Amino acid sequence: MEKLVNKAPLGVQPYLRLMRIDKPTGTWLLLWPCYWSISLAATPGCLPDLSLLALFGTGAILMRGAGCTINDLWDKDIDSKVARTKSRPIARGDISTLDAWMFLGGQLSLALLILLELNWHSVLLGASSLALVTTYPLVKRISYWPQLMLGLTFNWGALLGWSSVHASCNWSVVLPLYGACISWTMIYDTIYAHQDKVDDVLIKIKSTALKFKEDTKYYLAGFSTSMVTLLLLSGYNCQQTWPFYASVGLTGALLASQIKMVNIDNPQSCWKAFKSNRRIGLIIFLGIVTGNLAKEIKDSKVKKSNIITSDTILSGTNLPIRKAFS
Repeated sequence: MEKLVNKAPLGVQPYLRLMRIDKPTGTWLLLWPCYWSISLAATPGCLPDLSLLALFGTGAILMRGAGCTINDLWDKDIDSKVARTKSRPIARGDISTLDAWMFLGGQLSLALLILLELNWHSVLLGASSLALVTTYPLVKRISYWPQLMLGLTFNWGALLGWSSVHASCNWSVVLPLYGACISWTMIYDTIYAHQDKVDDVLIKIKSTALKFKEDTKYYLAGFSTSMVTLLLLSGYNCQQTWPFYASVGLTGALLASQIKMVNIDNPQSCWKAFKSNRRIGLIIFLGIVTGNLAKEIKDSKVKKSNIITSDTILSGTNLPIRKAFS
């Protein structure tokens, strides 16, 4: 995506970088909970609604861009003091504050048009996340838990995806899914935050990386356990089948490997581990989709078994009757 941004007109490039088009990992991490939820809500034996996947894909690009714009507006003075962020368009002066606000308005307007394509339950649910989106960047100034706030904000699609299919939420499915996604965010964003911990101490910005310190991997293991457990609960509550459970098992193994291999004192190692979470999102998505398709096979086998059992019972009860009247 970096090459695509570099080929864009020079006047457009800063806005694409403001949206983080050149760094799509965050967009995928925002999108996967939406896709998981839509797929869990699909009719047994059917693929998820492709039109909804397309809508949410476009919405994820816009909302991630809007979130990054809000974040950079709040943090323009902070970003200029951090090595990793000092080249961001607003911090570097490539985009003025006024232009950034106007651009934000355009992104939110387009996102609203997409939201209005959904049912009204989803429109209200989606609109209610705006307060989280706008206040998230402030949390790192007052609390060591901005990653938790990001989890609450970033994973709203776990609720919205199901709602977009059914115009309601099955809370026994979507709440465990939402909790699993929050746990996942705590994993990858804590690793991400370790990239900036030296600069964060100097400018007095808080994060779970600074909160957990050398115990980070123990906390990551705890959040991994929570994620896997809640995913299993969500799948169980909507009668998922073995491909889903296999994908969750593989996810647990990948998380364990990620935690073992990451060097929290090496920014490049942290960035590599952070990016690897895109693969985890894809694995869970494929597990849900194939697990849902397997429901049709399972249901047909159950029906066939019930027919055979019924025929056996009926034939068994008829035999003595025939003998009695013979």
